[in-house]
Amino acid sequence: MIGTIIGAIIVGLIVGVLARLVMPGKQNIGLIMTVLLGALGSFVGTWLTYQLGYSNSNGGFEIIPFLVGIIVAVVLIALYLGITGKRNHTVTR
Repeated sequence: MIGTIIGAIIVGLIVGVLARLVMPGKQNIGLIMTVLLGALGSFVGTWLTYQLGYSNSNGGFEIIPFLVGIIVAVVLIALYLGITGKRNHTVTR
């Protein structure tokens, strides 16, 4: 149980950080929100991939659900930034 939670946190961190790297501009969100949105993106991306008929026949690393998880995390981060209004504003003169 503890190993599963730690694994979800690590995967959430990796997916969240990769999603933020893919997104243009600077996202003004913290580490905890990055992990939460990354973990949620990973979970939803994996679920969605399997609902669309994906099956991992070789039993190795599942790259397709991982990539879909990053895409879902990008969407979740964009929604979060849009809802909270946390954008990096610069003043030009």
